[in-house]
Amino acid sequence: MSTKIHQLVDGRGRPLVIALTPGQAGDSPMLKPLLAQLTVRRLGPGRPRTRPTAVIGDKAYSSRGTRTMLRERGITAVIPQPSDQIRHRIGRGSAGGRPPTFDPVAYRARNVIERSFNDHKQWRGIATRYDKLATVYRGAVVLRAITIWLGT
Repeated sequence: MSTKIHQLVDGRGRPLVIALTPGQAGDSPMLKPLLAQLTVRRLGPGRPRTRPTAVIGDKAYSSRGTRTMLRERGITAVIPQPSDQIRHRIGRGSAGGRPPTFDPVAYRARNVIERSFNDHKQWRGIATRYDKLATVYRGAVVLRAITIWLGT
């Protein structure tokens, strides 16, 4: 009965990739498919960009697998570590390794994604979720993304 919106946005809050999942689905498993769909055309000649400079995410994305995947692709992870992961790492002593790097100044830009979600939810059809079919609901989300890109 519920649907979760996942999206990648640029630095100005404009959606680049949008996906829908059932409401009970987790956030972290959707990062890899979203990154696989990411393409940003260049202004001049050349292939489109498929790799962002950094991924800014909340603590839900702080798994070892996510950090490894981002590191393998050469993407900087700006993701805080949850307190339970910190306790487990410290509890393991020297075998726990070093803490992952975290830039609190860059993390402040995470409000851009939150504001983008708030822009989507200002639309009545998206906020109330009257649509029965996920494809119709996704159409409304994409239409809202288009209007965000057009600046209205």
